[in-house]
Amino acid sequence: MMLETQEKTGYDLLNDPFLNKGTAFTKEEREKYGLIGILPPVVQSLDQQVQQVYLNLSQKDDLREKRHYLMNIFSRNRTLFFAVFSKHLKELMPIVYDPGVADSVKNYSNYLITPQNAAFLRIDQKEQIKYTLVNAARGRDIELIVVTDSEAILGIGDWGTNGVSIAVGKLMVYTAAAGIDPKKVLPVVIDAGTSRESLINDPLYLGLHQKRVKGQEYYDFVDQFVETAESLFPHLYLHFEDFGRDNAANLLEKYKHKYAVFNDDIEGTGIVTLAGILGGLNISGEKLQDQKYMCFGAGTAGCGIVKRIYTELLDQGMSEQEAKSHFYLVDKQGILFDDMDDLTLEQRPFARKRSEFGDGVETRTLLDAIKAVHPTILVGTSTVPGAFTKEVVEEMHKFAKHPIIFPLSNPTELAEAKAKDLIEWTNGMALVATGIPTEPVLYNGTYYEIGQANNALVYPGLGLGVMTSEAKLVTETMISSAAHAIGGLVDPTEKGAAVLPPIQEIVSFSKKIAEAVCKEAIIDKVAQGDMAREDFSDEDIKKAIADNMWQAEYK
Repeated sequence: MMLETQEKTGYDLLNDPFLNKGTAFTKEEREKYGLIGILPPVVQSLDQQVQQVYLNLSQKDDLREKRHYLMNIFSRNRTLFFAVFSKHLKELMPIVYDPGVADSVKNYSNYLITPQNAAFLRIDQKEQIKYTLVNAARGRDIELIVVTDSEAILGIGDWGTNGVSIAVGKLMVYTAAAGIDPKKVLPVVIDAGTSRESLINDPLYLGLHQKRVKGQEYYDFVDQFVETAESLFPHLYLHFEDFGRDNAANLLEKYKHKYAVFNDDIEGTGIVTLAGILGGLNISGEKLQDQKYMCFGAGTAGCGIVKRIYTELLDQGMSEQEAKSHFYLVDKQGILFDDMDDLTLEQRPFARKRSEFGDGVETRTLLDAIKAVHPTILVGTSTVPGAFTKEVVEEMHKFAKHPIIFPLSNPTELAEAKAKDLIEWTNGMALVATGIPTEPVLYNGTYYEIGQANNALVYPGLGLGVMTSEAKLVTETMISSAAHAIGGLVDPTEKGAAVLPPIQEIVSFSKKIAEAVCKEAIIDKVAQGDMAREDFSDEDIKKAIADNMWQAEYK
């Protein structure tokens, strides 16, 4: 598909968020494009507009109000929005993305401003998939789609069409963190119904008022969407987001050997968690192969993390059997055993045998599991608030000098523990990352920086690397290279150092991730275009990445 060549004028121009400059249109542009008299007379620079937007934003106290204001800017003027977002990235990330996006999802139908150039696909209109994608793209060359069916939005569950805010938010981070051109992206929501009765019964809900469709009808619809999108957009990188545990792994497995696809909940969470663990081990001086890993919350995200760390152990030379012996999955049933009849496909390879535990050993609670296993790494994706109690943490610390503890559930009220408590309960010895932004913890005169194990640390750079290399597939080694690129940024000599780099440096390390991903794409022979050349050097890779990064500037 080609970009539109017909020039827009007047209000058509002002209403196009990809072309609108607002008060920054020059005198000459106003004359040329029919804008005389329909804008205030003063011509502002982009810097002045940014200053004005930030001043207005600073005067709003409520997070919801701030997000609502920013989304108005986003809907009217993409360049201005990203100029503001990029300049104040650390401050605005929690508003634009996580945790602020959760409130936006819950209230999307009530607060709709514009469709924000998203594509809304209905499960009962399979024949309309192509027309919907064409209409939403509106002549733009789409290279990145974030698609969700909103069945399992981490922490808040099934929100149907309202989940489109997740796809929009993810793409905002792609642009702010990795310079992905906003004209080349498309948020897509598949409305397959919802399991949330409150939405079905809400007359103001904007999605389908029906139970969620499952089974073959659902898979046929997704298959037609994928095939249609790939045919319409030949350089497409397809990012799956917040699909349910019954579908997420199945869809990834179905398409990953055919197209450049990525599931953020399975692969993204796994990458950033592995990176945090590698960063923590850099600080403690320990080795991954000496750790016992316990996952609390064995759903899509939890099992995705386990699989990523398992793959890392295989890469380090372990056999499959030896590598699996390092993992313990804990869910609402306690430790998961291989004789349970309700295990998912992702849980089953890592379920334990009951014979490993002596008679009378309890395994039904997290504390029981900690006492029985003595893990050195504890990662929470359970959405059970406060699950990592003082007793749990102190029991773990008895057998782990530097316990690695990551309460990753979000939003804030669903976190398994607070970083401050984890530091205090272990006398400053725990290596902590959280799923939410956390201020440094002052303990015994030392400030402990708390890394945020946010997928936003990794998926923008990974995407930039995939798109720059025009990779036809996303290989395991490309994904692994992203984790190592982040984990290698930690300074282990700094007292109180975080296990992950700070979010405000995301643009810098997104480039490093992209470089590593491009190198692996070349090695794996999945790169296309110029990068398929055997003589493509490291300097060529850096230049290609820089050339591919969009800047928030008026053209």
